[in-house]
Amino acid sequence: MTDCGCDKAKAELEEYLHQELSEQDFLDISEHLSNCADCTAEHLVGITLTEKVRKACQEKAPEELRAAVTARIQELTAR
Repeated sequence: MTDCGCDKAKAELEEYLHQELSEQDFLDISEHLSNCADCTAEHLVGITLTEKVRKACQEKAPEELRAAVTARIQELTAR
């Protein structure tokens, strides 16, 4: 493993947070974060923002709308 450096870690932080990197890139950034306080701080901000957005996006459609959509799907698939 090679320390990837701040530029790469910061550029790929979003992909890192969502585990959308190759295994090697993920390991490189993990190693970098274990040794860089500045990038670790940005990583923690990213985790916090990701969690806040996830919690805020848990809205559900009104029951009447969900029932209407479900009924329509069942109607279309019964044909």
